[in-house]
Amino acid sequence: MDIVLKLRELRARAGVTQEEVAKRAHIGAKTISSFESGARIDSMKLAQLEAILSVYGITSAQFFSRALDHELAPWEISEPFSDALARRLDALPRHAQEALGSKFAAMLDAAEALIPRRPPSDKALSHHVAVH
Repeated sequence: MDIVLKLRELRARAGVTQEEVAKRAHIGAKTISSFESGARIDSMKLAQLEAILSVYGITSAQFFSRALDHELAPWEISEPFSDALARRLDALPRHAQEALGSKFAAMLDAAEALIPRRPPSDKALSHHVAVH
């Protein structure tokens, strides 16, 4: 899960606005917005990240952990599994790839209906479940 999406998900989970985060973290609201949009994520300082995370009650170690990734987006496939799956799918004939793609889509739809969290964005799904 990328940093930008993680920041947005944590704020949504905390039920606070960007303005509230900015006030509590002593960072400008426009800066919070630019981090969450990805526009200035590359210029984020560690102190800024830690200030934002303190609003959510987590440490930077927790923020970068796989456990938090799984908690925020349990439907995402871990990278090593995803790579192995992609290699195996690439070896299949085209008609089998297309049939499995339909099955994956149906499984993800069912999983999203059961998970009491916001569904992933189309971008997140297409990144993690790509059938060539």
